Amino acid sequence: MVDAARAAPPTASAPPPGADIEALAKGGRTNFFGFLLRLAARLPFLFIAGRIYGTDALGRFALATITVEFAAQLATLGLKRGLAQQLTRAKDRPHVHIVYDAMLVGMVGSAAAAALLIFIPDLMFPNSRINGLDWLLPLTVFGWAGSDIALAALAYRGDVGATVKARALIEPWTISIAAFALSFYSIRDGLILSYVLSTIAAFVASIIPLWRSYGRPTGWRPRPRELAGIARRNLPLAGADAIEWGSRRIDIYILGIFFAPQIVGIYWAAQQVASLPQKLKTSFDPILGPVITQNLADGNKAAVAHQVRQVGFWIIAAQTGIALALAIPGEAVMGLMGPSFVVGTGALAFLLAAEAIAATAAVSESALIYVARYRNLAVSVGMIVMQTALSVVLIHAIRHVMPWAARTGWVPVSADPRTDPVSAAGVAIALMAALGMASVVKARMLRRLLDARVSGWRWALVPATALALLAGGIALLLPEWAQLVIGIPLILGAYGAVIWYRGFGTEDRVLFKMGHKTPAPLPATTA
Repeated sequence: MVDAARAAPPTASAPPPGADIEALAKGGRTNFFGFLLRLAARLPFLFIAGRIYGTDALGRFALATITVEFAAQLATLGLKRGLAQQLTRAKDRPHVHIVYDAMLVGMVGSAAAAALLIFIPDLMFPNSRINGLDWLLPLTVFGWAGSDIALAALAYRGDVGATVKARALIEPWTISIAAFALSFYSIRDGLILSYVLSTIAAFVASIIPLWRSYGRPTGWRPRPRELAGIARRNLPLAGADAIEWGSRRIDIYILGIFFAPQIVGIYWAAQQVASLPQKLKTSFDPILGPVITQNLADGNKAAVAHQVRQVGFWIIAAQTGIALALAIPGEAVMGLMGPSFVVGTGALAFLLAAEAIAATAAVSESALIYVARYRNLAVSVGMIVMQTALSVVLIHAIRHVMPWAARTGWVPVSADPRTDPVSAAGVAIALMAALGMASVVKARMLRRLLDARVSGWRWALVPATALALLAGGIALLLPEWAQLVIGIPLILGAYGAVIWYRGFGTEDRVLFKMGHKTPAPLPATTA
């Protein structure tokens, strides 16, 4: 039943009790620090992009970059998460050779994706013309795909810090600083150029530690048949990765079809704020994947269920707290980017709720991609189909009732439906509903396969949320600047206190232990 258990060889020695949780906790500590760095860097970029470049330029930039990043997801052919399984299965080949096989697969995939975007640029700019330096964007596919594979290889050896440095420090600060500096050069091309520079910086920051860790690929020769086999085996995983990523971006594309660029820009800004909590989960993938594949190789399904429960609770608790802290003073948060962005507050609230709801599905998928990859893919396809259909239905439904709501005085009505921010929130509601469905289905599926509970839900989340709402109500009495400076820490403090005293057990507190050396999830193999 379990693919990895059949295919992977047993390890020489089992890890000591608690080593897996300690490895996951170490990754969690590192990634939470990375989240804070990412937050500190992403907000300045949104401020600069919103205040200097404006909603129209931001909307155009959003549509182009999500297309490029989607192409990069496809180009990795699932190796961002599948590389751990490839390395676990290795018997007589040096790990450095397998990593370079994966990099070559990624570069071939990137060449195909970049060529498609170069020849069909309307995929990147469906509602605007190509101009200036837009032609540079498809080339960034190579950088993102190569960086993803390199960081996955480093995470297999327990080096999560490389991901934090590349993606939470170097990449976001590069794009923030470059966007400000290049605004003096060109408002038209400044965002595109800053994006290209951030891609190059992230790629370099990923490749250098890869060379240091794995060394030179002495004696490596490409094996076309094996490379084709890697690509074929990873197609279901590549599909799941693309759909999970696409579920957070297809709403932007739908907006690009039904709404004017400024609405796309406002929604994208809200999405960038809301996606910050989601980085907590995705940054666990590199450290969770090797731990799960190792236990599946040993046939220890109970350990896998325990790890999914443990990490699931950490992520649900963190994402819920962050969602409350950002959603309650939502107008102040969106107002940082400019007065015109405040109308996106409703979309921000729904998007933050969607990220918290999605935590269970996302963590369950970390195991499902190894034990039921095709069924997991089928659920993911169903989710994105539901999201797309429901988005279109809700947009039209809200537009239909808007004149009546305007007559009753509930909401203002826009003369042009393409510039109406209220109906644009329909895509955020659709995303929340689709992710909720996926969470229920994937958690139940994994529970049957592992014959153990996998949900990270704990009842302490209820009083923690209630106290956070109370603290948020007090924060809303403050001026907008104080809602950000005082209100957000107040909400997080109230929520965190309940989680710490009512929700955390002994293993949870491992997440906050510092000062001791934690073993890597898997032993490194020398080149």
